[in-house]
Amino acid sequence: MELPFLNWLYTAVAWVITQIHAGYSTFIPSDNGLNWALTIITLTVLMRLLIFPLFMKQMRSSRKMQELAPKVQELRKKYKNDKQRMNQEVMALYQGAGANPLGGCLPVVAQFPIFISMFTVLRAIAEDRATFGMTRELVDSARAAHILGAPLPATFWSSASEISKFGADPVVTKIVLAVFVAISSGTTFLTVRQSVTRSMQQMPDNPMAQQQKILMYISPLFAIFSLNFPLGLILYWVTTNLWTLSQQHWFYSRHPMPVVDEKGNMTTPPPTNGIFTKLVGKPKAASEEPPPAPEPKIVRQQPTRQPRSKRTGSKKP
Repeated sequence: MELPFLNWLYTAVAWVITQIHAGYSTFIPSDNGLNWALTIITLTVLMRLLIFPLFMKQMRSSRKMQELAPKVQELRKKYKNDKQRMNQEVMALYQGAGANPLGGCLPVVAQFPIFISMFTVLRAIAEDRATFGMTRELVDSARAAHILGAPLPATFWSSASEISKFGADPVVTKIVLAVFVAISSGTTFLTVRQSVTRSMQQMPDNPMAQQQKILMYISPLFAIFSLNFPLGLILYWVTTNLWTLSQQHWFYSRHPMPVVDEKGNMTTPPPTNGIFTKLVGKPKAASEEPPPAPEPKIVRQQPTRQPRSKRTGSKKP
């Protein structure tokens, strides 16, 4: 269902797609699957770069919440019998420190209109409608494009006759779509797991820990709904999931979670290079000097005792 008040956004997304596709068409045929795959991936990367400041704001807010974790635990213990007062005190603590517990929703909220626009534009292409400023040539090239043998506008539930109209094998198309949906589900799970694991380390006695674990295992199931989406939209979702996972890993490795010792003192471990460190080993510190070369061992030559017959003044028997 198209939302009329978002027509301007649909037109803007269609215009960006047109420009990116035209750029790749200078050296890749316009109806080639690689052309359209690169167009969608490029659009996704541009969109994620656009909301990158929101991601950084979210992460800074998360770090402040990590620093406040010991105080939050104290408030939970102090007001454990009065949940309303506990929630008020915790929110007052967050507000005083400038931390926003809902900051994690900002990137999701920001990219949701883009997702809706991508879905609407790609559905228009699948329905063979040259709308939102798209030309007939652009729509025809998209409908003729195949990615790994699957048509760009096809969905998993498309009938064999519908897929055959695009000149594709229905079995191959469904296999390709199923693989992309599986990748989408896996990357969703890894992204949520990465976030939930850090949250549980930050606040071990969090009463929402069990709900977070349940969410971690339920979230990949939402990828099943993408079986209703065109292949182009699933490719967009896989790309944004991979971007989110990599971006989150990069930030967490560069900003390790503060550690509280037994005395209540908070220390922050040095940053790492994330998965790169695991692959090549821990980098040496810049200030670390190589061990000095061992000094050569001095062997003292002991004089050889001469026979009595050769000693000065000695007589042979």
